[in-house]
Amino acid sequence: MKLILTAAVDNLGVAGDVVEVKDGYARNYLVPRGFGIRWTPGAEKQIEGIKRSRDAREIRGVEHAQEVRAQLEEITVEVPVRASAGGKLFGAVTPSAIAGAVKKAGGPAIDKRAVTIAKPIKSLGTHQVGIKLHDAVTAHLPVTVVAE
Repeated sequence: MKLILTAAVDNLGVAGDVVEVKDGYARNYLVPRGFGIRWTPGAEKQIEGIKRSRDAREIRGVEHAQEVRAQLEEITVEVPVRASAGGKLFGAVTPSAIAGAVKKAGGPAIDKRAVTIAKPIKSLGTHQVGIKLHDAVTAHLPVTVVAE
């Protein structure tokens, strides 16, 4: 079955790619989870829109990744979370919460899948996280976790 990917799928492709997959994989996994839509000749216009939005978010090269890393290192990121009186969190800080906090702090929009956390963040304070911007460029960002 031919599909147009609407999101990046490991070992398959990125948003906007037209891929050929087995019928069961498409019907039972990709389409229900919103990772792909059925390819039709009229859907070529959708491919262009998906690729345009991907290009707007994508890091375009090593030089661009280094510029984004410099922007990230200049901002201060605070993630407000629910916590007990002793400083323990109710849950953990997720990569999507960090990506949202970076955007709120005035940084560039980053993909939550690019955020890498060495150990789960389950306490208040400052923690170091990595953001993979390019294969050769990773930004290391201090994130301060504060109680709401």
